[in-house]
This record gives sequence, structure tokens and C-alpha cells, in this order.
Amino acid sequence: MTEKRRRSQGEGSIFKYRDGYAAILDLGWVQGKRTRKWVYGKTERQVAGKLNDLRRRHERGENLAAGPKAFGDWLDEWMQLKEHDGTRPTTLQGYRKIIENHVRPALGKVKLDKLTPTLIRRLLADKTEAGLSATSVRHVHGLIRNALGDAEREELVHRNVAKIVRPPSMHQVERRALTVEEAKRLLAVLKGHRLEALYVCALTVGLRRGELLGLRWADVDFDAGTLTVRQTLLRTNGRLEFSAPKTGRSRRTVPVPSPTLKLLKKHRKAQRAARKVAGEGWQDHDLVFPARLGTPMEPDNLDRSWHQLRAAAGLDWLRLHDLRHACATFLLVSGASPRTVMKVLGHSQIGLTMNTYAHVLPEIERTAVDDAAQRLFGA
Repeated sequence: MTEKRRRSQGEGSIFKYRDGYAAILDLGWVQGKRTRKWVYGKTERQVAGKLNDLRRRHERGENLAAGPKAFGDWLDEWMQLKEHDGTRPTTLQGYRKIIENHVRPALGKVKLDKLTPTLIRRLLADKTEAGLSATSVRHVHGLIRNALGDAEREELVHRNVAKIVRPPSMHQVERRALTVEEAKRLLAVLKGHRLEALYVCALTVGLRRGELLGLRWADVDFDAGTLTVRQTLLRTNGRLEFSAPKTGRSRRTVPVPSPTLKLLKKHRKAQRAARKVAGEGWQDHDLVFPARLGTPMEPDNLDRSWHQLRAAAGLDWLRLHDLRHACATFLLVSGASPRTVMKVLGHSQIGLTMNTYAHVLPEIERTAVDDAAQRLFGA
């Protein structure tokens, strides 16, 4: 480390540090110990500004010599910051589970300046050895990395040690894909069921569970043959709540096949009859797929209904979310471009679509090659 410029005591010093600059403000003797405060930045000018701000805070009497926070205390502050920066309630709920189940027990009492790559690496290894999936371990690592990234921006640590740690590799698990024959068998079981239109929407339009339960009649345009995803229904913190779609691309307008539109019209007619029977007991939320009295449907109740139907179709392995994957697979095999599938599903990036459905690409390539040869050489 090469010193760039010195300043008198109480003024601070700036010097070259790694790939940027650093500054130290001498706070003098605090409780019998010489105390200094560090700041960091990419440029000398940036660090000078931070140093001036630090000096003003010191002159106002702020206790800059306070000991470093424990990581658990910073996580509590960090969660408060995330609650106010627009982070989705479901994401916050997931963060809390990761913190309380995995991070706090192991690292909560460690001071921020004492966190090391070794401690984080050991935590991830312990979780892997305990049987936590690679995906879950990566989520643990991601939360620690993000929390320390914000701590670095707040000047609570001089570097994000989690960046040095490599999370476990992801091994793509190829799930069994629903075949056309199995889909037809499922459709036969669904026929006449109260929620037939919901499951068919999942299969033919690729909506997520929360998007289906948040869908309103105002979002369905029968004339244009489209529906628009504008909100989702999720259970967070013990309450059912409507929220905006997760990403900008998740808010989307998609074409609806004619058979699905017919089912939706039939479903609307049945719902109007049920509303008339319920009378004043009906609570109108304009939902396409509400509970029996018009209120938002409990997602767990939908899952229980699905478990019974898939068992009746002999498809015990089939998750409700797999209908969304089946929709994408059928679209790709039918000749739809990956970018079209990306838009229908509301994926944020084309790479996500390509990676998720790589297993059907060979079939698409074979069909394309055979079609091209057919045009060249005929039957």
C-alpha cells in the first residue's frame, strides 16, 4: 500500500488501496485505545468526499468509535431497509426463513469485521452436508452476499467477503415432461370440474398459480381473445394479499386459444349462477377463479384440489407448476420461437427460457431440418 497524501491529526489521510483509494480519520484516544475510522472508494475524489462527511459527523459529536455491529444486528437493519425499498412480501418472507433457519444460528453473533470467506464457506459446506439442496444453499449464499454488499455501501465493511466464496454448482435436474397423450388424459378427468377452466388456462396459457388466482374478469378480453396479467394472489405473513407481478415482463398480455376462451365463457356463466344463488353472501372481487362465495381462493385449497385430480388421471408426479412447463414445451414443439415462449410465460430473460427448455430443442432442431429437406427434395 503506497501512501498518497498525509494530513494532520484529526484531518485524515488518503492513500492508494488495492484497486482504488482509502482514507483514515484519526479519532484520537477512545477508552485508552487509539481509534481510527476507514472509508473506501474507486477514486481519490470519491474518498475525499467520504472523508469530509466523516469529519463533519465527528465534529457534530457522533460516536464514530462505536464497535462494529454483529452480523445478526446488521441483518435486522438490512431487512428493515428491504421492507422499504419495494421488495416483494414473498421475497421478504423467504429472506426471513433463510436468516432464522440458516444464517443467524451460525453467523449472527460474528462481528461484521470478523466475517471471513472461510466462515461463510464452512457454513455452506455444513448446509450441504446436512442435506440442503444446492439451490437452497445458493440462496443462503446469495442472501449473505447481498446483505454484505449493502453493508459495504454503508461503509460498515471495507469489502464483501461473500463474493470470494463460490456457491455449490447447480446440476440441472430434468423433470419428466407431460406428453400429449397424458395431457389428453388429464383433460378428460378435468371435464366438468368446477375449476376446469383454471387448469386449462395453466396448460394452454402458462399462467403461474398466483397469476391464476389473481386474474380478474376485467383482465380478460373476449373480443381480442387475450388476457392480461396485472396482479397475483399470494399468502404472505399469514394473510392473502394481491400484489403486482414480480417483474415487468411478468405483467403481460397473452393470446388465449379458442377452446380455452370457450371454457372461460362457460365458467363465467356458471359463476354468475352461483353468485345468484349466494345472494348477499357473495363477496365480489371480480375474480375469475375465486372461492365458492367470491372471496380470494386459498392457494393451499387449490393445491388439494389439484392433488386429487392428478391422482385420478394417474399422474401423481405432475405438479401444478408443471402445467406451465407443459405449455411451454408444447408451444416450442409446435414451432413457436423461444422469444415467443419467453413472452407468453413472462420470463425476464431469453436465457432463462432456453436453459429451462433445452431438453426439447433437439426435437425442434430435428423437425426444422426435416421440414427444410422436405421443401428441397419433396416427399
